[in-house]
Amino acid sequence: MAESPENRRSQSDSSGEVSVRIEHEIGGGSGSDSKEVESKEVSNGGSLNTGSSSSPGAASKNSSEVNTSPVEISDVDKLESLGPIKLERSKTEWRRQKNVLAEEAAQIFDDTISVQQKLKLLNRIATVKDDGTVEFEVPVDVEAQALGAGSVGAYCNAVDDEPLDATDLLYIPPLQIVILIVGTRGDVQPFIAIGKRLQDYGHRVRLATHSNFKEFVLTAGLEFYPLGGDPKVLAGYMVKNKGFLPSGPSDIPTQRNQMKEIIYSLLPACKDPDIDSGIPFKADAIIANPPAYGHTHVAEALKVPIHIFFTMPWTPTSEFPHPLSRVKQQAGYRLSYQIVDSLIWLGIRDMINDVRKKKLKLRPVTYLSGSQGSDTDIPYGYIWSPHLVPKPKDWGPKVDVVGFCFLDLASNYEPPESLVKWLEDGEKPIYIGFGSLPVQEPEKMTQIIVDALEMTRQRGIINKGWGGLGNLTKPNKSIYLLDNCPHDWLFLQCKAVVHHGGAGTTAAGLKAACPTTIVPFFGDQPFWGERVQARGVGPAPIPVEEFSLNKLVDAIKFMLEPKVKERAVELAKAMENEDGVAGAVKAFLKHLPCRKPEPEPESVSPGFFSLSKCFGCS
Repeated sequence: MAESPENRRSQSDSSGEVSVRIEHEIGGGSGSDSKEVESKEVSNGGSLNTGSSSSPGAASKNSSEVNTSPVEISDVDKLESLGPIKLERSKTEWRRQKNVLAEEAAQIFDDTISVQQKLKLLNRIATVKDDGTVEFEVPVDVEAQALGAGSVGAYCNAVDDEPLDATDLLYIPPLQIVILIVGTRGDVQPFIAIGKRLQDYGHRVRLATHSNFKEFVLTAGLEFYPLGGDPKVLAGYMVKNKGFLPSGPSDIPTQRNQMKEIIYSLLPACKDPDIDSGIPFKADAIIANPPAYGHTHVAEALKVPIHIFFTMPWTPTSEFPHPLSRVKQQAGYRLSYQIVDSLIWLGIRDMINDVRKKKLKLRPVTYLSGSQGSDTDIPYGYIWSPHLVPKPKDWGPKVDVVGFCFLDLASNYEPPESLVKWLEDGEKPIYIGFGSLPVQEPEKMTQIIVDALEMTRQRGIINKGWGGLGNLTKPNKSIYLLDNCPHDWLFLQCKAVVHHGGAGTTAAGLKAACPTTIVPFFGDQPFWGERVQARGVGPAPIPVEEFSLNKLVDAIKFMLEPKVKERAVELAKAMENEDGVAGAVKAFLKHLPCRKPEPEPESVSPGFFSLSKCFGCS
């Protein structure tokens, strides 16, 4: 493909920095020819992905939100003719241009600017780093409002954070609700708790997630439907590639196949009969997390409401940058969400449009990213404690911070006798584990953990997890090796915890009043590490590639300071009265299209409610 210098920027970086090279062909060839080129090139080009708490990937907040206005055929042809997006690791030093003006950066938000111009702009200002984050610089002459920061009043002039009254729940008819969750066990667990509470209100709940978690879901009493994608493969990819970019051509087909499996499995999960029992199912409403690529497109096709819940910030705010970005100036915080959103959309747009046309019978999406070209009214709920991260002032009434969602596993847990005896034989231990995340050098990391515990004279519990930790060179009575154990039980037995920083694990440790050290691997984990540090309940996060004996020893010493424990106890008490599960359910029901039924004709029983009328589908 011919490239002009202005449309291609990818040189090297001896420091390991990765630049974004955006290739596109404008006005070249017919629509069908361009389409063929895109299909061939994208399948061999880079794809975009993000990480969540323990999520291997996450579609952007708005990347899958659709513009339902009529689309001209010429616009579709333009979209197809843009060609592939290629993200390459750099080979020579690349110096990002410093002359990006404020008015240029603001064009990211301008719907009148063409897709081609926005592609060029993204190429000039954004760099994807080796850790999977997006780095960009805000011009010195920029003003916050020019980058979409605006004023608080512009976003919150109609905030309604009043809780849903219990009597209002009586007016919600029984619904068939599907919960679409992509990720690892830490992503699935809070939604099991939410699903169980929805069942308590009389709704039928199907939790659609990876086959690995079928027993976990069914044991909890929810219906199960399999989604595509293997969480072990996805997590391994994210750890290896640090988020966005494949480290080599061999990784690209694997990752794209995973994403395609997820996208194509969403529609059957919403409308196909139960695989085991054959009982019919058709979703009246959808709950999803962003890694379920294409969730809003399926909701559009089925004409049902959707509510997005997530464990990391995905709604633009001026209070902190997107967790997958690195920008120092506060003026660029809101812009960071748009840039990450746009880059993700560039990597998945071909697959999204493919499923829209072939399976959902919808027109292709022609804009660069979903947040451009359509105003969304989709509600978002964030699963974390407002005592740890308060709701930003510029989040409006469609956004809720509901609290951490805990699934009670401790009450039914029977710990092995060997663990109980080991705990009774000494002082409280320090927990160290990284859950579902694969570790690159498990033997080396295990030895560092053992040495650090010996140097600080602490007992320790090592969770072997998927990473293969715990292969001790010699027996050690001060260390207990653990396969799997509910955190809500285990952390109460510990004096401090060291983990990867998944939102659920972070929540469990803080709820148990444990000082916390986070060793982030990718995605939103650095964000939670920073929040823990800012709250004073843990040291600075230790990125997994910087994990060392000295840093772990220093972190353990920090956590053992009495003032740190005091702050952890204080935070745990503040979280004590929170019920994030109830908050999530109330937020979901509050944002349904209508709350109370219209008066029925006298001939109709007052106890009968029309579901179709409730959702405006008379």
